[in-house]
Amino acid sequence: MNARQIFSSLIAIAGLTFTQLQAQDIVRTNDELLQLVERGTATDDTEFQQRVDRFEQAQAEQDRLTAEANAEKRRQEDLSERLETAFEENELLIADRTEQLNTRLGSLRELFGVLQQVAGDARSLFENSITNIEYPDRAQFLTDLAAKMGSSSELASIAEIERLWFELQREATEQGKVKRISDFRFVTADGQEVFEDIVRVGTFNLVADGRYLSHNPDTNSVSELVRQPSQRRYTGSTADLLGAAPGDEVVRFGLDVTSGQLLALLLETPNLGERVQQGGIVGYVIISLGILGILLALERMIMLGLAGRKVKAQLKRGSESPSSDNALGRVLQIYQKNQQADTETLELKLGEAILKETPSLQRGILFIKVISVVSPLLGLLGTVTGMIQTFQAITLFGAGDPTIMAGGISQALMTTVLGLCVAIPTVLLHTIVSGRSRMIVQVLQEQSAGLVAEQSEKIG
Repeated sequence: MNARQIFSSLIAIAGLTFTQLQAQDIVRTNDELLQLVERGTATDDTEFQQRVDRFEQAQAEQDRLTAEANAEKRRQEDLSERLETAFEENELLIADRTEQLNTRLGSLRELFGVLQQVAGDARSLFENSITNIEYPDRAQFLTDLAAKMGSSSELASIAEIERLWFELQREATEQGKVKRISDFRFVTADGQEVFEDIVRVGTFNLVADGRYLSHNPDTNSVSELVRQPSQRRYTGSTADLLGAAPGDEVVRFGLDVTSGQLLALLLETPNLGERVQQGGIVGYVIISLGILGILLALERMIMLGLAGRKVKAQLKRGSESPSSDNALGRVLQIYQKNQQADTETLELKLGEAILKETPSLQRGILFIKVISVVSPLLGLLGTVTGMIQTFQAITLFGAGDPTIMAGGISQALMTTVLGLCVAIPTVLLHTIVSGRSRMIVQVLQEQSAGLVAEQSEKIG
């Protein structure tokens, strides 16, 4: 290495030492540079020694922690061995105690098994029974008893067995009672909470004044049925039952022995309004025609009745004093005006007068007949369209559910029923109205023929 290389190395070392010491003064001579290098070397030795000391301390701490961890490991291993030994001893002890318990229980184990089964079945029965609204605490007792009988560490007491017997006997007794419950809380159909007197009929029905109630086993609450039976004989019997007193005569009541199943089927039966809605547009057209035909027939019956009475009154007065307020009187007035005419002319004049009276007497009768004929045809039209829709539903969803087919066929046949219900009374009304009209016309024709005969005798 030549002098230039040595000098370059010294300059580099001096630069590094100068940076570490954060020298702010400018080096002017080689002596100063040498002093700076010497101080930097001393500083580096001191920092190195400090780092070595810290490393040795950390190493000692790691050795200490390792020793403590190994000691804890050995302690836990010893504890694990002792616990395993205690576990095995306890297993043997439990098996011995279990064998002793089974030996001492003997036939009692079968009894406790029966108690567990009866308690579980009774709990399910009581939770679904409407008597649970009066005795809600028994379900928890039966749950605890069944859990106790299911374990092998506890035995049922004589008091618990007797209470189970008591609860079963009480449920059987309540099934035969008709009991009034005062100020009972339940929810009405519109969602309001009310307190009213209700009557519990055994374990079958809960009723209020004119309403049937339903019991919800999940929440043990009572609510009014959203829809009540449409027949008055059912809802009226609930009011009679609520108003009955001990010692009264037997009250006829619509009892559902299936605890709500038959009542639910009854509520699903459509009422008259719902059946009419099943007919759809065709059904409403048939009903409209029926109402129109009946009103027209009633109007014709009234008008023809009044006309018939006036004609009878005119018959009693005779032809000498004809009145213009009835058909016969107007015909007689024509006769009086043409008494000097010959027989043929008089006959023509009277015939013309009768023809003038006929339209007013037969007005609307033909329309009633048309309604009686068209109504069943419209019903058949509704049935055909309903059956088409039913078959389309079967094509889409299949015929696996017979209720879909039955519901569609029921709706389709409803229009036929409506058509017949309109056609039958309109046919009868048409017959009555037409008969009255023909009777009046016949009277006019008879009187006209008699007048022509009298005129012929006079001329002859």
